[in-house]
Amino acid sequence: MNGSAVTSSSAESDIVKILCSELGIHKWQAENTIELMDSGNTIPFIARYRKEATGSLDDTSLREFSSRLTYLRSLADKKSETERLINEQGKLTDEIRAAISEASTLSELEDIYRPFRPKRRTRASIAKERGLGPLAAALMSRDHSPSDPKTEAQKYISEEKGVATADDALHGAMDIIAEEISDNAEYRRALRQITAESGTVSVKGTTEDDSVYSLYYDFSEPLSNLPPHRILAINRGEKEGFLSVKINADDEKAVRYLIRKTTPKRETPSSVYVKEAAEDAYKRLIAPSLATELRASATEAAETSSIKLFGKNLKGLLMQPPVKGKVVMGFDPGYRTGCKTAVVDPTGKVLDTGIVYCTLPNHDKTKAENILRSMIERNDVEVISIGNGTASKESEIFISELIKKLDRKVYYVMTNEAGASVYSASELAAEEFPDYDVALRSAVSIARRLQDPLAELVKIDPKSIGVGQYQHDMNKKKLDETLGGVVEDCVNSVGVDLNTASPSLLSYVSGINKTVAKNIEKYRLENGSFKTCRDLLKVPKLGAKAFEQCAGFLRIPDGDNYLDNTSVHPESYKITEKLIEELGYTENDVKSGEIRDINRREENYGKEKLCGLLSIGEITLTDITESILKPGRDPRDELPQPVLRSDILSMEDLKPDMILDGVVRNVIDFGAFVDIGVHQDGLVHISQISDRFIKHPTDVLSVGDNVKVRILSVDPVKKRISLSMRGI
Repeated sequence: MNGSAVTSSSAESDIVKILCSELGIHKWQAENTIELMDSGNTIPFIARYRKEATGSLDDTSLREFSSRLTYLRSLADKKSETERLINEQGKLTDEIRAAISEASTLSELEDIYRPFRPKRRTRASIAKERGLGPLAAALMSRDHSPSDPKTEAQKYISEEKGVATADDALHGAMDIIAEEISDNAEYRRALRQITAESGTVSVKGTTEDDSVYSLYYDFSEPLSNLPPHRILAINRGEKEGFLSVKINADDEKAVRYLIRKTTPKRETPSSVYVKEAAEDAYKRLIAPSLATELRASATEAAETSSIKLFGKNLKGLLMQPPVKGKVVMGFDPGYRTGCKTAVVDPTGKVLDTGIVYCTLPNHDKTKAENILRSMIERNDVEVISIGNGTASKESEIFISELIKKLDRKVYYVMTNEAGASVYSASELAAEEFPDYDVALRSAVSIARRLQDPLAELVKIDPKSIGVGQYQHDMNKKKLDETLGGVVEDCVNSVGVDLNTASPSLLSYVSGINKTVAKNIEKYRLENGSFKTCRDLLKVPKLGAKAFEQCAGFLRIPDGDNYLDNTSVHPESYKITEKLIEELGYTENDVKSGEIRDINRREENYGKEKLCGLLSIGEITLTDITESILKPGRDPRDELPQPVLRSDILSMEDLKPDMILDGVVRNVIDFGAFVDIGVHQDGLVHISQISDRFIKHPTDVLSVGDNVKVRILSVDPVKKRISLSMRGI
């Protein structure tokens, strides 16, 4: 967070009040969090090591806080700018100043500033140049409007100014009135609400050809009811030329409102002209503007919702438990170019590579079997990770048949290979495997994804991983910020081995950028493994602040200091050592795990007394205790392991009411797609996810979850499988 925003102390105080109200937090939490962010601390660091100051706000809450703080500061700056610009025109009144102060959104400020914004030449500005402003004011006057507008208008006839008749004068005056009505912030605010509440989205097809957008060729739905995925689908269809979209509002209600606000209850001779101007203001100036604005607002809300969903799915994918200690064969399916294979040891080191041809009828499957059998036996392969892209069905059938013929226990897993081709063609992959072609790099990635999904997936642009909806249509900056934050939170919650982590993984550690990550790798190559966390300070461009931010998230399993393999921050090492000593333990007790009764000893000692002795809060005491109880802890180890298969089903094997194990591959607004081992993922509609009512699938499901599902229906022709989780 950049603390350089120009906001007065009163504005900052108002921001604190708003944050407290919106996020349901105390004033001290908001003030402390702002101070921490303004001081250059990262969100993972604040979430993990400054809980006492923030009241244990988690990373999700802190990111929401940061985003809202940025917006509110931008709003405060915009208020100051708006007030200055109006004041420079000599038109700032106490009423306008109060309206600016009370504005809660940037769009409200835009409405206030609209009448003062320098305009291009409009019908109204031309009419003003012709001297028709006083006539417009006279027509708008409730108390002194002319008894005969046409007679009054004749006073403004001027051949020199281009006003030939009284009707010309009246039309020009109505143009001025229409623009003034359109520029009125109060009217626009009310009409925006009317349109938002009564507006409907009307969609028509621009072609009769069948397409994925056929559902919307004759479609209408209230704007307020449109779910995010439908808004984004309609937008994409319009962008691709299949759909035309229009916002229809309750025009009669809107015009009635304007007439009521701009004309007296008692009809006057001028009323007919003001009414006509009000109708013109709405239809020509306000309605098109509001339609554009509301569509943009609906799209922004839909993108925000979808980005949030994408973030949740990405987190589920990144936090899938690693399959540790296994020799894995990565199998990248293909047809004409064959299936690329790569065997990696438990540390991810490549042991063997090859290509087999086994997916087309003319392929020599016996030869392919012999090559794979030799690779499996030669390298003691335990699990085969099969990419789920092109030719994966044929590959899975082949692998499952091969496994039955082996005299050893080998399993396979279908692995989401989204983004593998992006990685394999990247500069990063070329640096990592300069001697392998693109296809073999992809096979290595598919193998490693099973061993450590997080470490492998951080090498790929999060947008390319493919666990969202319409992610390629999103605001790139907003999407990158959100997804980058998700990856950062995942990496720091797991912790990173300082001596083995790739620069890609290190660059997501709190306080470490890409340059420093490469410097860490270079330091390892030149000086050998890090022995202590403090050695980080010898790395070029890694100063004291960066060390403070990153040190707690890095691990050294076999270093000189046993606390370097825990999530205890170096700033708390002396406190931790004093705690261990005070409770009667030794360093060896911690290393050997002989401190299982530490919580009981803390209770006997008295936690309040212990906190006083150590000058720490109880939250920090709890975190330190949990950290030394489980050195090297990986939170992913506590999650259910991936489903390992040794046989295959086909869609023809599926029957209604069959109960199967599955893995959630993607969660969307209307349900979740589940891999049940038949190549084609099945859909669990939101209505079939739970026996209780849920607002959204993410209330109960995340990507990577192992679930039991019941077959509802199977359509082999359309390749659709309908599933249910209810009643299981």
